[in-house]
Amino acid sequence: MPQTLKPPVLEPENVVRIISLASPVDGNRLEAGSGELARLGYKIKFDETSTLARDGFFAGPAADRVTALKEALTETDSRAIFCTRGGYGSNYLLDGLSVALAAPKILLGYSDLTSLQIFLWQKFRWVTFYGPMVASGFDKGEGAPEGYHRESFTNAISETRHGWVIDLEGTETLVPGKVDGTLLGGCLTLIETTLGTAWELDTHGSILVLEDRGMKPWQVDRALMHLKQAGKFRGVSAVVLGEFPECEGPAGTETVKDVAERILNFFGFPVVWGAAIGHTTRPMLTLPLGVRARLFANDADGKGARLETLEAACRA
Repeated sequence: MPQTLKPPVLEPENVVRIISLASPVDGNRLEAGSGELARLGYKIKFDETSTLARDGFFAGPAADRVTALKEALTETDSRAIFCTRGGYGSNYLLDGLSVALAAPKILLGYSDLTSLQIFLWQKFRWVTFYGPMVASGFDKGEGAPEGYHRESFTNAISETRHGWVIDLEGTETLVPGKVDGTLLGGCLTLIETTLGTAWELDTHGSILVLEDRGMKPWQVDRALMHLKQAGKFRGVSAVVLGEFPECEGPAGTETVKDVAERILNFFGFPVVWGAAIGHTTRPMLTLPLGVRARLFANDADGKGARLETLEAACRA
């Protein structure tokens, strides 16, 4: 297996490149999020024309978005790439994309950016970061509903010597246990769409993160069964599920939690429900994807589960 590639640490005064790779971004939310990043001490760089571009449901034509991504990956003055928002369209950028000659950088995003994060892991073993985006998290502010969780963000992008603990407060343990694994995953729909591609996610030995929004319980059922029948839960160490907001079915029918419990309990590995990851109404946690971690899934203390990263996600 190729060596895991970690990006350099992000420090105050470093340059953050902001790009739009999926759907168009609202200018007011972009301004609010950029202001929050400036408050944290980072220098902001973006091209207003390309970042605010609009081509139907996309943030510009695919060719332009690929060009913006390649420039952000190869330029030498920025230390990190923060995406503006998700939506739809990141998978259009992957055919023929190569970053073999590019030095790893912090890539931060969630939702539709799962496609790119899985691609970078499977093809090049890049550690990436599943967390708030400029106009979908940072714009709401630190500690705010639908904002971002400051401590997990700071630890993920600045720690270089050892791991740290991420409290999964408000979670419910569906299957208890204590396990180690590689932290991988992201948005359920986008994980499913890697099946059959050259960058299909290898989930063996992973603490697999699964979250999404706006799916009905039966749609989540189909996605989980598809992953099960494709063998993606064989050899998994544990599963951490998000909140799955806006996923309610008709009154009196199964919930997404019911569906997940019914399908995943079969395997016997620890399962945690309701983490503030990705699409969440709470301050969003930042998770480093591709690092070794330990999950403590036990409701005995009443505090919910916790993740302990066993290594830093960045290098000095």
